[in-house]
Amino acid sequence: MEILTTIVGKLNELLWGAPMLILLCGTGVWYTFKTGFIQVRGFKTGWNMVFGGLFSKKKEAASESGISSFQALATAVAAQVGTGNLAGAATAIAVGGPGAIFWMWISAFFGMATIYAEATMAQKYKQVDDKGVVTGGPVYYINGAYKGTLGKVLAGAFAVFIILALGFMGNAVQSNSIADAFQTAFHIPGYITGIILAFLAFFIFVGGIKRIASFTEKIVPIMAVFYIIGSLIVIGVNFRNIPLAFYEIIVGAFKPEAIAGGVIGATMKVAMSKGVARGLFSNEAGMGSTPHAHAIAKVSHPSQQGFVAMMGVFLDTFVILNLTALVIITTRTLTPDGSLTGTALTQAAFTSVFGGFGNIFIAVCMLFFAFSTIIGWYFFGEANIKYLFGTKAVKIYSLVVCVCIVLGSLAKVSLVWDMSDCFNGLMVIPNLIALLALTNQVVDIKKDYYQNFLEKN
Repeated sequence: MEILTTIVGKLNELLWGAPMLILLCGTGVWYTFKTGFIQVRGFKTGWNMVFGGLFSKKKEAASESGISSFQALATAVAAQVGTGNLAGAATAIAVGGPGAIFWMWISAFFGMATIYAEATMAQKYKQVDDKGVVTGGPVYYINGAYKGTLGKVLAGAFAVFIILALGFMGNAVQSNSIADAFQTAFHIPGYITGIILAFLAFFIFVGGIKRIASFTEKIVPIMAVFYIIGSLIVIGVNFRNIPLAFYEIIVGAFKPEAIAGGVIGATMKVAMSKGVARGLFSNEAGMGSTPHAHAIAKVSHPSQQGFVAMMGVFLDTFVILNLTALVIITTRTLTPDGSLTGTALTQAAFTSVFGGFGNIFIAVCMLFFAFSTIIGWYFFGEANIKYLFGTKAVKIYSLVVCVCIVLGSLAKVSLVWDMSDCFNGLMVIPNLIALLALTNQVVDIKKDYYQNFLEKN
């Protein structure tokens, strides 16, 4: 076990080192320029598509033939907004200082172009079987990018990696986070939390895409509003520190040592690497997870879902993660020695204003964020189970996921967390290799949208 832990740890250092961050950010930069800054040009379109009909009485129900564009986004955001939104920003700040948030913004900006490409290709290569059931995801556009044996090998590897990373180990990590939060706030034993989570999750799993989409489109707005209100209250109480917070973020991005009371040992390199890494890990741009949801959305043109997908990165990083960062920085709970980090740092920030309710608030947010991620990650894994083994294997997969949820709640096993990170890194590689090969197709579809589709509509 010790040998395996060491091997996985070394592999993670290699996978999540500078080359991976350059590949992820580089892909975003590449697509930003190739699409003519689509995240700027298409932002209004994506915003209107998501929020324009949010309060419309006419709602499109999910079916085997697909889900609405908003339901697809909700499912994607359910997966994107997880424990990383509570712990990710805090970890980046604790290690790299407030300046890490600036680099988180930069990575998210370019990540919006990457996720536009992912969603657009997922739409183009989605599959419809004889019964009208729609499915899609990176495995299909990987095969589209590389014909023959190479495509099958890359797609198969991606499918295995994402099932292990998200469906099994990732969901064990999420349930562990919920169990820890409820143990702290309510003194509920972890195994009880795990069993309840498994039963609730299984009930949603067996309902298929209809129940998953129905759950995510309801829970995502609720959890977002709940966290936004709580964060704004804390920031509002400390409103005098808001200008200082932005000063520390901007100056700390380039000169961390210039920030009074800054993190000991923080450098521009550390701030940049931690900000970029935690930002991309949270919004999942380039990882190949969210295209599974965007593939089955009912839209008139593939580019439309690309615009919608960009809103997922915007909401995850520029709204939720940003609020966490401002809560931590304005409450002045950051310790120079880094003794507080991750969820504990976020918890301390909220407790400084909410008192004893701070632990309860974080526990409820953790339940919302992590459980919704479990549902989203299950769905992503299910699509790849179908690709590898067919629909008959889905029942077995759902049961194994529930077992992982229970086991994950029992104790924090560092190896499971590290292996989840490892397979997350591995699945990025075939996804980005395919995306880069599909550049011309992404650009052509974008051009077709603006030159032909808009004129006819």
